[in-house]
Amino acid sequence: MIAGLVNFFGEARYAKQRWRLLQAVLVVIVIADFFVPRAHTYYFWQTIPGWSAGFGFVSCVAIIFISKFIGHSGGIMRDEDYYD
Repeated sequence: MIAGLVNFFGEARYAKQRWRLLQAVLVVIVIADFFVPRAHTYYFWQTIPGWSAGFGFVSCVAIIFISKFIGHSGGIMRDEDYYD
């Protein structure tokens, strides 16, 4: 079972299925957010359904791109044979 799961997330032939799975999970999260009670909100954007899911997704993407930018252009990443 674990080998099948590793193959599903590691092989390129399952890319379209992984993309559809990601989209389905995001849609389920946004739909589930409509059913969350919002009695104790402090800011107006906390009352918008789907805000938390969208903000979390955009934040994760931003962290990935910023860290890749710092790694590549900031001199943190080195070539494979840097210490040879």
